[in-house]
Amino acid sequence: MLQLETKTFQELTISELYQILQLRSEVFVVEQDCVYQDIDGKDEKALHILGKKEGKIVAYTRCFAPNIYFEEAAIGRVVVKETERKFGYGHQILKASVEEIQQRYQTTTIKLSAQQYLTHFYETHNFKQIGEGYLEDGIPHIAMLKN
Repeated sequence: MLQLETKTFQELTISELYQILQLRSEVFVVEQDCVYQDIDGKDEKALHILGKKEGKIVAYTRCFAPNIYFEEAAIGRVVVKETERKFGYGHQILKASVEEIQQRYQTTTIKLSAQQYLTHFYETHNFKQIGEGYLEDGIPHIAMLKN
């Protein structure tokens, strides 16, 4: 069972921040073999959605109010630990992120930059592809929008 928590940057414990950075590095840098600057100075402005299993963070997203990351509210750094993907935690954390944005920021318009191989996953949550695909840190991405 995934336990979901929402925290501002200031509410994160040092241990939680460490686990978040470790998970993001494990997946986005090591697993995907992508050298990029994960610690981008935006975490302080984000709302952090934590998915915990037995006290450990195994799923995560960060969310932004409108006009911080994009003109629209935004979800980024959607990640689930590789060994935990078979349990549907990606769907749970994304659904929780959408709900949190709707409640906190009073908007249903949300944008994200999706890795192209995951477009079907996001489409199941009513995100639609917009514009042309592009390379971000050497990985094919596409902008997606939910209204």
